[in-house]
Amino acid sequence: MKINWFPGHMTKALRMMEKEIKVVDTVIYVLDSRAPKSCVNPELTKLAGNKPIIYVLNKADMAPKAELSKWVKYFKSPNSEAVMLNSTSSSSAKIIISIIKKLLAPKIEAKAQKGITKIIRAMVVGVPNSGKSTLINNLCGKGKTMTGNKPGVTRGKQWVMVDGIEILDTPGTLWPSFEDHNTALNLAYIGSIKDDVLDVAELAFSFLGQIKGKFNTEIGERYKINIENTDETLEIFDSICRARKAILRDGDFDYERAARVIIDDFRHGKFGKIILDNL
Repeated sequence: MKINWFPGHMTKALRMMEKEIKVVDTVIYVLDSRAPKSCVNPELTKLAGNKPIIYVLNKADMAPKAELSKWVKYFKSPNSEAVMLNSTSSSSAKIIISIIKKLLAPKIEAKAQKGITKIIRAMVVGVPNSGKSTLINNLCGKGKTMTGNKPGVTRGKQWVMVDGIEILDTPGTLWPSFEDHNTALNLAYIGSIKDDVLDVAELAFSFLGQIKGKFNTEIGERYKINIENTDETLEIFDSICRARKAILRDGDFDYERAARVIIDDFRHGKFGKIILDNL
């Protein structure tokens, strides 16, 4: 299955960000903790240039903490910070304000010595459905931006003021083509690519093939099936179809119906805490 989704509004979004980045001091890069490396958009990385970056490993409650801690270290550098976060937890995002002020302390101090109060501007970027708007709403303490659990909700730029810092929310943006097929699959699994442009049955088959073995217990418990004696992805898929009565009138398995159950279960954490990328 070849995956590609780059609608026109993403091209417009990248052009807008190229313009706005000139007045921005730092970039808040929101990543989904279940696929942190796959969420790194080379177009956004190029856009950030030498600006200090704060990598926010969002939805941290859906990933194993010990493993996620290694990813935090991976993203840290002399010019960047990284933090794991669950932006649906009230006030959890306040730490980002402290990190911004720490990263920009020399610039703030230089302005202060001249008697000038530095206006800090930050741009929030990330792939669709990574939780950017939810993060900003968390920072604001109330809903100032539109959010949704599907890609493509934020379409235009939105500036909000948070604790003296101007923050720009931007539309979730992918890149025109995926060089790595596994990256595209991971983004599809977490909902960064619209399901409408995907073969959901094939997607679920690939997903089961990726997590089988390591998560057989979780799969078995979720669907009340015994898969300990098989390593065949199709057998596992068939067993789930039987368990969920996803069967067509002619007796064939309804793979599409079962596939939507499987993908939805993953997105809601029904298989436990999972990180799809390998460090």
